[in-house]
Amino acid sequence: MKIRPLAISGAFEITPRVFPDDRGLFYEEFRGDLLAAELGHRPDLIQANVSVSARGVMRGIHYADVPPSQAKYITALSGALLDYVVDLRVGSETFGRWESVLLDTVDRRAVYLPEGVGHAFVALADDTTAMYLVTATFNPGRERGIHPLDPDIGLRLPEGVDAPSLSAKDEKAPSLAQALAAGELPTWEACDRWSRHVRATRPPA
Repeated sequence: MKIRPLAISGAFEITPRVFPDDRGLFYEEFRGDLLAAELGHRPDLIQANVSVSARGVMRGIHYADVPPSQAKYITALSGALLDYVVDLRVGSETFGRWESVLLDTVDRRAVYLPEGVGHAFVALADDTTAMYLVTATFNPGRERGIHPLDPDIGLRLPEGVDAPSLSAKDEKAPSLAQALAAGELPTWEACDRWSRHVRATRPPA
């Protein structure tokens, strides 16, 4: 398994070794010990979520208040999706920047996002099934979003998806500037304090 840090601090791309044969294939989807070595703490993944999307559906940009927010480990169980990692941490050197990773059933990659970082994706095929392992259960009072088509963020849509399908909630989400002005975004300092707390209470071994 190869774990590669992304340009957004604390986020990683995970590429497993896939072992195919005439019966099918086998691979390790998640290795908490290897990820812990990179993070400096054991990721306490306590809930698994699954979404199924038609081609052209866009979900996000979603994040949660810090603390505790919600770190996420995302992979595609079927179909394919372009996954976006968006730095929403005010004070971060990469604030407002994003990076994308293709998640599909060919390379079987996954993405890990730390607390305070925004997440979105676009489904590239019908019946695209995404699985999210998360470190906190759903708390509607602390869940937030940024409009995924905010031009100030400028997520680059995949070829052939010019008008993605959004949920009513995502359509009504504020822009990055509006969320910043309203004091709704996490700060780098709050995320760093939470990260240090997690490293102290959940060592990697």
